[in-house]
Amino acid sequence: MDMKSLLDQLNASIKSWRQKSPEAIGKFLEFMEAVEKPKALDTKTKELIAVALSVASHCQWCIAFHVRNALKAGANEEEIREAAWVAVVMGGGPSLSYMQLVEEALKDFQEK
Repeated sequence: MDMKSLLDQLNASIKSWRQKSPEAIGKFLEFMEAVEKPKALDTKTKELIAVALSVASHCQWCIAFHVRNALKAGANEEEIREAAWVAVVMGGGPSLSYMQLVEEALKDFQEK
């Protein structure tokens, strides 16, 4: 699975929603921006939490988005993998299956 393609799909959907449902998507993106601002928790920590929640939620687009963002925020492969394993502990076998996507995202988004 190409994780970059998943991000392209997500971005295309957001672009479409900006035209079809501008108020709803605008408010959501505004809320997301407010929550993601570093405050008591820095951006890297918030992205690691988001990686774990993405695995627990079984959301492939979220995994691609947040693994990429965690790497950009300075998280390393080991930190991202560890955050994802916390989700597996809480979610069991179904969440374990989504570890494959975390590994794929790490491979696709690692800066070479």
